[in-house]
Amino acid sequence: MSKLADHPVNVIGMGMSPLDLTTIHLDLIRNAEVLVGGRRHLDALPDTTARRIEIDRNLSAVVEQIKNEMGSRRVVVLASGDPLYFGIGSYLIKALGPRHVRIWPNINAVAAAFARLGRSWHDVVVVSMHGRPNEDALIDALKRATCLAVFTDKRRSPAWLAEVVAAQGDPGARLCVLERMGSDDESVRWLTPREAARENFREPNLVVIDSGVGENIRQPYLGLPNGQIAHERSLITKSEVRAVALSKLGLTPGMVLWDLGSGSGAVAIEGACLVGAGGVWAVERDAGRVAQIRNNCRRWGARFVHVIEADLPAGMDDLPNPDRVFIGGGGQALAAIVTHATRRLNGGGILVVNAVLIDSMQSALQAMRNEGLRTDVTHVQISRSRAMPAGDRLEALNPVWIVRGRKKT
Repeated sequence: MSKLADHPVNVIGMGMSPLDLTTIHLDLIRNAEVLVGGRRHLDALPDTTARRIEIDRNLSAVVEQIKNEMGSRRVVVLASGDPLYFGIGSYLIKALGPRHVRIWPNINAVAAAFARLGRSWHDVVVVSMHGRPNEDALIDALKRATCLAVFTDKRRSPAWLAEVVAAQGDPGARLCVLERMGSDDESVRWLTPREAARENFREPNLVVIDSGVGENIRQPYLGLPNGQIAHERSLITKSEVRAVALSKLGLTPGMVLWDLGSGSGAVAIEGACLVGAGGVWAVERDAGRVAQIRNNCRRWGARFVHVIEADLPAGMDDLPNPDRVFIGGGGQALAAIVTHATRRLNGGGILVVNAVLIDSMQSALQAMRNEGLRTDVTHVQISRSRAMPAGDRLEALNPVWIVRGRKKT
């Protein structure tokens, strides 16, 4: 065994304060000849005679000092919370090698925060902004998660975070800022984004973000009853037809879906259940129906549906290229919409058109074939039971053609 392996670097999680240290942790610290840590952690242990190395922004220089000491002296590194949870532990294992590092875990800040809030955190999305330019990951998490825990730093502070949350347009969002957990002056405060944006906060801190998805918001699912989605007259894809159309689209997580001529947003909301953070772009030209779609999305917690008020086909120009396209309307512009959408469709993508009129079915089918799509047509005839004095009878709904085209890869 090498000399280095005889003296592994002990990396100790400090938890929220020295009170979280176990007897084993304290013995290792007491016997250390070199103690490495941030100023806050070193100041919390004034009674040791070990040589002290303060961790600063130049981590590579700190690692070089550790390498110089670890072969002959007992080195202990003090880490915030748990060393392997957004901590220095992974960095040291990579720099020194796993044989030369021993990790001693402790409670992490997220666990401590939710213990203070009296809530479980098994389904919480955690994002670290501490020294990390993770804005894209943060915004993605805000769109798809109902609860986040965010590690901050001086630049990406809770006030900065509040402005990012406010920009997402979630009117019910709230932030809980937990400052200096484990210290005598720790605080826990719930604030609106507007309130938090005006505050100054002490470090270190962690922010818990609750979205506006609460008791008044329902969990969307496939086959939503038409009566549960606000819509104008008959401008909604019936639930049974919607189920067939969604199956024809073959949606999977991460795909980008366009819902063109969205109407009530029913297809967009159910499609979002399947594509998740990939996102659904619901395009509708009528301002009243746009407001209706947004209200339906809020009611059903469809956070990853992007509602666009625009005419078609021009309204597609600024959208991300889709993997799947659903067209539920289009009128006389249907052929042009199909053509434009097909040309933007990613290779291997699928386009589905629901048509009530024979002319619309033929127009969509011909436009797809003109663009070289492999096509098929399904005729859907739905009948629902209706109570009569002597029993039930079946009442037919208008038939619908579902025209599907698949683009070559």
